[in-house]
Amino acid sequence: MTTDHPVTTDNPAGAPIPLGTRVVVRYRLPAGYSHPMTDVIGDLVSLEPVVVVRTAEKKLVQISPSTVVALKALSARPIRIAEIRSLEHAAAAGWPGLEQAWIDGWFLRAGGGFTGRANSATPLGPRGTVGHPHDPDVRARLREWFAERGLPLRLLLPDRLVPTPEGWVPSGNRVQVMAADLDNVPLPPSVGPVVVSPEPDGDWLSLYRGGDLPEVAGAVLGAVVAGTLGFGRIGPPGARPVAIGRAAITDAPDGRRWIGLSAIEVAPEHRRRGVGTLLSGSLLGWGRELGATHAYVQIEGDNTASRELYSGLGFVDHHRYGYVTEPVG
Repeated sequence: MTTDHPVTTDNPAGAPIPLGTRVVVRYRLPAGYSHPMTDVIGDLVSLEPVVVVRTAEKKLVQISPSTVVALKALSARPIRIAEIRSLEHAAAAGWPGLEQAWIDGWFLRAGGGFTGRANSATPLGPRGTVGHPHDPDVRARLREWFAERGLPLRLLLPDRLVPTPEGWVPSGNRVQVMAADLDNVPLPPSVGPVVVSPEPDGDWLSLYRGGDLPEVAGAVLGAVVAGTLGFGRIGPPGARPVAIGRAAITDAPDGRRWIGLSAIEVAPEHRRRGVGTLLSGSLLGWGRELGATHAYVQIEGDNTASRELYSGLGFVDHHRYGYVTEPVG
């Protein structure tokens, strides 16, 4: 932050506190007040030219940097189980595979074996309606549905929704879901050099996963349930893009409209130049124009670079999920 009166931040890492972080700001009051200082708690919206905090009541408090005594990051507000379930509803609709079904409170997806999300069962039914996979009848119904499609029984288990069945085998890395209120995300005024199309073309697909894709990949990428897709790219048409990304806008049961970013890839020769941040911010701006109020990303494993990128845009950790497969025998 550039100012004659730098803000003191209580951040053990010594790095700037990312926008969107829940903070407490202590600042001096003008002469004549009964007490010299006061505090405000909320989400950090801006550090310059003034410090802006959005309170839980959605009130924007603007504070002159010269009056700030300290600014401290707080732990994120606890996430309720209902919020996890609701976000996962929106995410499942945004990456639904090619076939879907509801069985015993589980949302089943099949997508020809391409990606774990599109070929798994997630416990998204209302509380008390989800059958436990230890129940042999529930397990048999789930297994039969996937077996008919030539797939193993794989469960996608978000934090705190259903306990991991004993003896089931973890598969793949755990995934960190990060989320943001779009009011807290610094978005560009327009998409700028980013072009957003309703479907991916061959050049877009040539950059995604290095172009090494099964035949079913295009159909899985182009699927959405009751939502809108946008495929962003930076680079001239008719050439391999500099960067690509997929955005899915879907509604959650709690009334929030989410935009989920996925398939964000930057050509190797253009990495570490802010291209991924520009693309992500532009896609989020596109989503907000279409009514999205919140955003999420799903980061597999220990992807430090992606976590840093989205933390810088104001995303915070929401929950995690992992996969387990039915044991053999």
